Amino acid sequence: MLRIGTSSWNYDSWEGLVYNRDSGRSYLEQYAEMYDTAEIDRWFWSLFESPEPRLPDTRTAEEYRRSVPEDFRFTIKVPNSITLTHHYQRDKSRPLRANPHFLSPELFDAFLQRIGALKGRIAALIFQFEYLNKQKMASQKEFQSKMESFFSSIQCAYTCTVETRNPQYLNDAYFEFLRRNRLYPCFLQGYYMPDLRKILPGREQWFRQGDLAVIRLHGPDRQGMEKMSGKQWDRIVSPKDEEIGDILDTIARLLRRGVDVYLNVNNHYEGSAPLTIRKIRDRLQ
Repeated sequence: MLRIGTSSWNYDSWEGLVYNRDSGRSYLEQYAEMYDTAEIDRWFWSLFESPEPRLPDTRTAEEYRRSVPEDFRFTIKVPNSITLTHHYQRDKSRPLRANPHFLSPELFDAFLQRIGALKGRIAALIFQFEYLNKQKMASQKEFQSKMESFFSSIQCAYTCTVETRNPQYLNDAYFEFLRRNRLYPCFLQGYYMPDLRKILPGREQWFRQGDLAVIRLHGPDRQGMEKMSGKQWDRIVSPKDEEIGDILDTIARLLRRGVDVYLNVNNHYEGSAPLTIRKIRDRLQ
């Protein structure tokens, strides 16, 4: 099974591509008529200067559930108050400030309660980690040990995926760790991560019938894309036709192995996620 959707959906510049403002319906209601999945990333940003992390509003979760049909599925980023080892700091010369909520079972349980209204609409949770240098995480072994401790102490009815920003983690030991803990991979195409076209081919042993994989198309240059597009996400400004074709070939190999794939497309990938998806659908046909 392949589902294709966008990373978030609340963009006024999608007027005419996805939305009709005169319809009287919410963006998500209109979105769900064109796509069968979406990534929720707004709840990721939760760790600020305030003592308590910001968690989802239960009323928002209920609104999302009412806005989509029963067969629609969300992939949801877990709040970064759970996945950040340290607070973000613009001044890199300052000492690191530890995040006391890192991999907190209590905070994660509170998050699950807040999104409870979406039960039955959730395909997977995404644990997205930033690049972990030696100051933040001594080794891959330590990272996996902390994660195993966390997952052994929680109860979660949802499928969980892990997105690493450490290229060196993408090895056999990492995928053995995922399988051992009933976790699944979330791959990022962009930023400083290795090209998926080089990572996945020839590594079919990482996947089995019934597995799940999330692939997020983001592109390498967020700020550059915002400058080129003027943050108006209604046109392709950096086409990646050859790359898309190769990635679809890679996805086809996963599908043939019985892996369910969620493909999340970001505006920053080519300039307009809806137009990229239109291109992908044309290729698939």
